[in-house]
Amino acid sequence: MAYYDTLSARGSMTPEMSKMLPMVSDRTPARHLNRSLDLGQSKAYYNPASKSVYNRYSVGDWGFSNNTHFNLSEKERAHGERLRADAWRAIKETDARTRNRQNDVTKRLGERVYDIAYMKGELNTEINQMATEIENLKEYRRTLEKALGDTANPLHVAEECLMHREKRRGIDLVNDDVEKSLIKEVEIIKKCQNKMRQCLQKAMAQLKVDRAAQHALEVDSKDKHHAQGLDDRMQQLRNSSGGIGYFPSIENVDNTITIPESWGRYTQENIARSQKERAASERLRGEIDALMRACASEMWNIYNNVNTCFNTRIHETTNARNTLQAHLQRTVQEIFDMERNIQQLRKAIQDKENPMKVAQTRLDERTRRINVEVCHDPVMKSLKNEVGEIRDSITMLKRSLKASELSLARLLKTKAVLEHDIGVKENSLKLDSQNCMGMRKGFPMDPKVGPVFQMVPGSY
Repeated sequence: MAYYDTLSARGSMTPEMSKMLPMVSDRTPARHLNRSLDLGQSKAYYNPASKSVYNRYSVGDWGFSNNTHFNLSEKERAHGERLRADAWRAIKETDARTRNRQNDVTKRLGERVYDIAYMKGELNTEINQMATEIENLKEYRRTLEKALGDTANPLHVAEECLMHREKRRGIDLVNDDVEKSLIKEVEIIKKCQNKMRQCLQKAMAQLKVDRAAQHALEVDSKDKHHAQGLDDRMQQLRNSSGGIGYFPSIENVDNTITIPESWGRYTQENIARSQKERAASERLRGEIDALMRACASEMWNIYNNVNTCFNTRIHETTNARNTLQAHLQRTVQEIFDMERNIQQLRKAIQDKENPMKVAQTRLDERTRRINVEVCHDPVMKSLKNEVGEIRDSITMLKRSLKASELSLARLLKTKAVLEHDIGVKENSLKLDSQNCMGMRKGFPMDPKVGPVFQMVPGSY
C-alpha cells in the first residue's frame, strides 16, 4: 500500500479523494530491474568433504553484479531529482485544507477483562515454570555438546568453516581460493560416540517440544494480553476520545472463531500439555547426567590454517561493501527528499477540497433563485469556471503525485537491492572474519570442557 493509502486508512483523507489517488503495487526488485537478478551462470563443483556437487558463480559475475547495482542507483536518483523539480512548480498554485469527522462505539467489557486477566495469570505462571525447565535442559545440552565436541579433532574447524561459508548468499557464492583451500584441508573422518549423540538428539528434540509448548502458552498469553488491553481501552473509550473514525458496515463483520466454553478449554489444554512436557524434560535431564558421568574419551588430530586466503577475500569483500554503502547513503537521501515532496503533494490535493466545496455550494444555492432571477449571469459563469479550474488543478497534482509515488517505489526498490547486496557482503564478512577466522586464530578446543572430557597438557 502506498503512503496515501495508509493516510486514508487512518481517516486523514476522504473516501472520494482516496479513490482518485493512484496505487503502487510493484515492489519486487526483480521487476524493478526489468530482468532476472541472475546475472551470471554458475558452474558445478565437487566437494569431497561433504561428497556433494553444488553450484558457484565466477568472480567476474560477482563484479558485474556490483556494477549493475551502481548504475541503477545513479539512474534512479537522477530521475527522482527531475520529478521533484516538476512537482515543486505545481505545488505553488494551491492552498487551504479540511478535517474529518468522528464517531463512537462502546459497551460492557468489565467481566470479560476480569476473565482474561485470570486466565493470563495462569498462563504466565506455567510459562515461567517451563522457561526455567528449558534453561535447565539447555544447560545440560550445552554440557553434553561440549563433551561430544571435545571428541572431535582440529579437522572439525575446517569442516565448520566450509559449513559456515555455505551460508553465503547470492552472488557471493563464489568458488574462490578460500573455498578451494578449505576443501584441500579436509583429510580425516571424525570419530564420536553413539550414545552421546543419541542422547544429544533426544535433548534437542525435547527442547523443540518444550519450546513448542512454551510457544503455545506465550501465543495464548500474548493474545489474551492484547485482548485485555483492547477491551480495557474500548471500555474507557468516549465520544471525545481521539483516534476514532468511520468504519462503514463494520456491524456486519463477524470474525469470531470461539465461544466462551471452547475459549477456556483451549487454555486449559495448553497448560496441561506444558505440564506433561516439563515432566518428560526432567526425566531426560536425569538420563543426561547419568550418561555424562559414565562417558570418558580423548581424541586428537592435526590442525592447519588458510588465513592468507581468508584475509585477501575479506579485503576484497570489504571494498565492495564500502562502495555499495556510499551509493546507499545517496539513495536514502533522495528517498527522504521524495517522501517530503509526496507529503507536500498530498497536502496540496487535500487543500483543494474546501475551495471546491465553497464553489459547488454557491452553485447549489443559486439554483434556488426564482422566476426571472434564474439568470445565467457572470457570477454563474465564474463559479462554473472556478469549479473547472479547481478540478484541473487536482488532476494536475494527482498526476504529479502518481509520478512521484512511482519514483519513490523505484527508489525504495533500488534501496532494497543495495541493502540486500550490502547484507550479502556483510553476511560474507561475518562468516569469513568472525565465524571462520575467529575459530582459526587459535587452537579450536577449550582445555576446560567440563566434568567428562579434558585435554591432556602438551598433547598438541
